[in-house]
Amino acid sequence: MTTLLTDDIRAWIGRSDAPQRIEVTRRDIIKYALATEQQLPRYVHGDEAPPMFLFGADRPLTALAELGPDGLRRDSLLPPLPLKRVMAGGVKQRYHRAPVPGDVLSITRTVSDIFEKQGASGPLIFVVYDIEVRDAAGELVMHETQTRINR
Repeated sequence: MTTLLTDDIRAWIGRSDAPQRIEVTRRDIIKYALATEQQLPRYVHGDEAPPMFLFGADRPLTALAELGPDGLRRDSLLPPLPLKRVMAGGVKQRYHRAPVPGDVLSITRTVSDIFEKQGASGPLIFVVYDIEVRDAAGELVMHETQTRINR
């Protein structure tokens, strides 16, 4: 089978974005809890962040005018791929502790794998990211694996 993955594309494996720093506030937790219709008092009162609170926390706020025609922003950690249509391929999160107000977190995203498969309608390229969230003491708060599929 002929592969679409060149050595230049494979060279992206191991690359990381610069760490993103975020400060967790009680207000942000409460806003997220209300928006996601949380019921537990610890979330509604902002004492700790509910699951998925950190999903996408490393992504910058982007004006609509800066989005591409597909509604996505340019991703600095996506190699130039021959297949352009992007789909979500799954997310796995493992929390080591819940974020709480006052946490200053560092989020680092790394390309951990790029591979190709043959789908029913043609080739697919999978880009896998490992995302680590650490607190100010360097302790792991959450590890996430995201998979993006290009076809």
